Amino acid sequence: NQIESFIEKNIRPYLISHGGDVEIVSFNNNMIRVKLMGQCMTCPASADTFEESIKNVLLSEFKELKDVILVNDVPDDMLDMALKILNHKI
Repeated sequence: NQIESFIEKNIRPYLISHGGDVEIVSFNNNMIRVKLMGQCMTCPASADTFEESIKNVLLSEFKELKDVILVNDVPDDMLDMALKILNHKI
């Protein structure tokens, strides 16, 4: 809850101002997995945003965290479209 509150107050407003967001996917063994959403998913600067504005901030604020991991899930509809293109069905 402390991490979620911190993200809500200190990280999410910045991401939302750029049309994006972040979602906590899981928290296990003092490691948190997050997913970028909205414009942040496809932004060329998303790796930098993750490292500097999410990972480093959370690791410095919460000393008990071992790591913050970025999950890069591809939405099912995008996978379906890619498969159709690769199979020459589009």
